[in-house]
Amino acid sequence: MLVLSRKVGERIFIGEQITVTVVKVGHGGVRIGIDAPPELAVVREELAKELNCAEQAIAAEQTRAVAE
Repeated sequence: MLVLSRKVGERIFIGEQITVTVVKVGHGGVRIGIDAPPELAVVREELAKELNCAEQAIAAEQTRAVAE
C-alpha cells in the first residue's frame, strides 16, 4: 500500500484517467473527490460489502429455484 501525505487541494493521479483530490480535512475525517471514467465503478467499502452480500443472496435464490 502506498501511503501519501497531501494538503487540501492537492491531487493524486492513478493512471491517466483517475484523479483523487483532497477536498477537506478536519473533525477526524477527510473528504476526497474522485474523478474517474463513468464506466469505472467507484464505491465505498461498506457499500461494496452490502452489494456483494445482496448479489450472493440473489445467486443462492436462483440456484435454489433451478434445483426445484
